[in-house]
Amino acid sequence: MRSLSDDQKPSRQLGGEALDVGAKPSPGPVTSRIPCRPSGHITDACYRNAVGYLRVSTDQQTESGLGLEAQRASITAAAARLGLALREIFTDAGISGALSIADRPALLQAVAALHRGNVLLVAKRDRLGRDVFEVAMIERLVAKHGARVVSAAGEGTDNDDPANVLLRGLVDLFAQHERLLIGVRTKQALAAKSVKGERVGNLPFGSQLGADGVHLEPAPVEQRILATIRSLRAELGSTRKIAEALNARGLTTRRGTPWRHEYVAHALRKVVG
Repeated sequence: MRSLSDDQKPSRQLGGEALDVGAKPSPGPVTSRIPCRPSGHITDACYRNAVGYLRVSTDQQTESGLGLEAQRASITAAAARLGLALREIFTDAGISGALSIADRPALLQAVAALHRGNVLLVAKRDRLGRDVFEVAMIERLVAKHGARVVSAAGEGTDNDDPANVLLRGLVDLFAQHERLLIGVRTKQALAAKSVKGERVGNLPFGSQLGADGVHLEPAPVEQRILATIRSLRAELGSTRKIAEALNARGLTTRRGTPWRHEYVAHALRKVVG
């Protein structure tokens, strides 16, 4: 059988190189791509990309130190300091820190955007929430993506050594404690305003703002409707029957809509006059 010359031997193109089918492979070093597994320390080379998350619970916070722009500047500076590429920023505006992650659409999007080795970057841990259990759940969801939460303020988020884990827990507890204190102070302030006859929240049915725009005074038309409701309550008892009777008389709610039994019950609870 006639043998082929070297230049007649078939070859295949692979990766831009011509490989000689007849040639014996030469031994050489075998290399393989090792997946990057973050060690848990923010200085780990595996951490390269970050997703930012901002949150304010009230419009007034936009003008305070925890406003959106202040948070944005904080996480941008932290990303530069840590050598992270800040890929996206998600914002929950006017969202309470007491709400669950299910009620915070931007946070859900931020977590969904995370990949292994990514960082969820926040200005402070209380931006994640002010409920210990909710924050713990958020951190678990982030960890399932192979990512970690990092605070621009530090707060024990640099690594997972026991001291930092303890610090994070304390920070979350104090954030929850502060939320509860704010709630107590708010209730006390509203109660004090109510005692003074000042407006608290929506105007109760039967009342209107006085000339000073602060204090409440009886609304004559609504007071007459309330008197009718009280009379019908003694006669009919059922709020559903009262609503039917009011509608039959052509009486409407403050918005000009027909009465429903829920509206009747609400009006009776909020009687002022």
